[in-house]
Amino acid sequence: VQLVESGGGLVQPGGSLRLSCAASGFTFSSYAMRWYRQAPGKGREWVATITSPGGTTNYADPVKGRFTISRVNAKNTVYLQMNSLKPEDTAVYYCNAPLGLRDYWGQGTQVTVSS
Repeated sequence: VQLVESGGGLVQPGGSLRLSCAASGFTFSSYAMRWYRQAPGKGREWVATITSPGGTTNYADPVKGRFTISRVNAKNTVYLQMNSLKPEDTAVYYCNAPLGLRDYWGQGTQVTVSS
């Protein structure tokens, strides 16, 4: 199983970024996918989940209404569209695949929101 995140970077407050997570090594369309984040000096925090099939989504309260999780099963990819970014969104963002007996994680992508 491999998860590779991309799309992070430096953005000004109020800006947008789209993160991508390319998955391989398992039947992507059969599993929910999640995004987490970890800010400096803090624990890892759940951000959003998308199920499959069906694409039902759930969001943590701090990002609700600003972030959108989506997936394209034909591309084995899950996305996180982040709008109206705030300095408190600064963190390393991780893709997560809960595959029954264990979870798999990507290496993370840094998002920094600063003027």
